[in-house]
Amino acid sequence: QVQLVESGGGLVQAGSSLRLSCAASGRTFSIFDMGWFRQAPGKDRSFVARISWSRGSTYYADSVKGRFTISKDNAKNTAYLQMNSLKPEDTAVYYCAARDGANDEYKYWGQGTQVTVSS
Repeated sequence: QVQLVESGGGLVQAGSSLRLSCAASGRTFSIFDMGWFRQAPGKDRSFVARISWSRGSTYYADSVKGRFTISKDNAKNTAYLQMNSLKPEDTAVYYCAARDGANDEYKYWGQGTQVTVSS
């Protein structure tokens, strides 16, 4: 099992920045990649970004390209999501997730952290 704990959410004004962290523990050696997802009120959860745990390759949703950056620190078993130029539509609960293989579903999830962007 892998346990994930997010932190770093908060209330900010549009145009501001936030950095989210996701600390992993447990069977971290099994992690293939980690991703960030978000769920806005009344909407389905959607993909934001992911990073390969070994190679560090990244992939982003079009809505956040150029504004968000995902990174990792393997020594700390932690992934980060740097969010710049935040918009009110970025308001959501942000979740980190991990999976064991490229064709696997994300089966390890954190508890979520709220990000609220005011206009």
